[in-house]
Amino acid sequence: MLLTADDLLFFQRCPRRVFLDFYGDPSRRAPTAGFIQKLHDESDRHKRDAAQQIAEKLELELVRPKFRRGDREAGAATTLALMEAGAGLIVGGLLRVEEIPGVELVGHPDLLVKRPGQSAFGDWIYEPVDIRLGKKPKLEYQLVAALHADLLTMIQGAAPAKAGVILRGRSPHWVDLRTRLKQVQDLLANLIDTLMEDDREPELFISRNRCSLCHWVGDCTDRARQTKHLSLIPGVTPARYRVLERLKIQTIEQLAATPLDRLAEFPEFDGAATAVLRQTQSLLTQEPIALPTGDAWLPDRLPVAPVELYFDIEAEPDLSLDYLLGVLVVDRSQPQPTFHRFLAETPEDEQRIWGEFLALVDRYPSAPIFHFCEYERDASKRLAKLYGLSAQRLESLLDRFVDVHAWVTQTVVLPVEGYALKQIAGYLGFEWRDRTANGSQAVYWYDKWLKTGDRSYLEAIVTYNEDDCLATYRVKHWLEQFHQQSAQTMTLDRAEIAVSAG
Repeated sequence: MLLTADDLLFFQRCPRRVFLDFYGDPSRRAPTAGFIQKLHDESDRHKRDAAQQIAEKLELELVRPKFRRGDREAGAATTLALMEAGAGLIVGGLLRVEEIPGVELVGHPDLLVKRPGQSAFGDWIYEPVDIRLGKKPKLEYQLVAALHADLLTMIQGAAPAKAGVILRGRSPHWVDLRTRLKQVQDLLANLIDTLMEDDREPELFISRNRCSLCHWVGDCTDRARQTKHLSLIPGVTPARYRVLERLKIQTIEQLAATPLDRLAEFPEFDGAATAVLRQTQSLLTQEPIALPTGDAWLPDRLPVAPVELYFDIEAEPDLSLDYLLGVLVVDRSQPQPTFHRFLAETPEDEQRIWGEFLALVDRYPSAPIFHFCEYERDASKRLAKLYGLSAQRLESLLDRFVDVHAWVTQTVVLPVEGYALKQIAGYLGFEWRDRTANGSQAVYWYDKWLKTGDRSYLEAIVTYNEDDCLATYRVKHWLEQFHQQSAQTMTLDRAEIAVSAG
């Protein structure tokens, strides 16, 4: 069995992913998305740049073992030869150990740094350094660095004193090997045990943050829907799911019938038990549920105007750039809405499109500006500060902003698996013209446009942005009608009660 450091990393994140990599149906595995490939490319560039900076700082030459990609035996042999020769700084090495019967362990430390010490090679020893694109020393990064240190110990006959993780824009993080090595051994034993048989499939759990970029998310989501898995219910976190397991609550019907006080007694459900039960009831009945609201969220305070603007931004976070400001103008006196695209074909065009956006919204001074989530408000503050919009004018602009996402989550429970725009608008029957499009993919497309000049990437982004504006309009329009109908129903109910009482 071949196990790599990446297998350990992903097993720490999600045991099911590694199991499916070994035993899953390849036809169910999604191809690498463009955004993921962009991250891989950025990681490779970051590794090259960081390695060169370290070499210059240490005044050492980077030495790379030469072997064909995938040839583990040659990679291990050439890396070992460089260590035996005392190379000062080895980049792209391969460590290979077969200490565990039937298991081949392979690691790819980004750097092997020569230090004074005693080893099988002589009066020097090597320490591993991994280079990561992230900005935080995540546990999985530390465990991989510790595994590399463990492999080095077996190869050079002496334990390295340190193992480092170089993070983007941060000082090196030195791993606590005493703690992490024990964790690596336990995790590795669990990994091997899980993969020994193809019938030891780890439990399914859909985590909205962790699963979105995994190539098995479609397969896992399909299986979860087939079984109506409780992790699909918004608000059911891993910690809360473990509580439900202890209570032997396994189905949506059982959860919907659970008394509130039975959940509320657990700290994991602190303040969330009512929301989880409402969400479960909505999913069970496939009906929306109006929420009791405070004065700020009374339905009649949702703006309804002759002209409404729907605003959506596409951004490139690595460039701190908002490159597309899309606005859908909904004039109730006109048969169709009009979409306006303010597109920065180069980063230098950002100031121009911000001015064009302001000119458009100034044409409709009394029109509310609807958006979905907080990004448009935050981005407008950034652009205003960057390009000199007065505080008074910015305040006047932001006073017109209305967050449709906040209005949904504060006033209604929907039978959906999450409260992202695609999930809510999808429930209402809206379809994006390109179903593969999303914010991450748009980042990839803009990067490809800057590199290739292929305008089809820009057009794909504009289409996606327009659909986001249309979807936000659909959600707001539905919410407006839902609350009107709810108010009418409530009025009728009160009238019937009054008649009965009379």
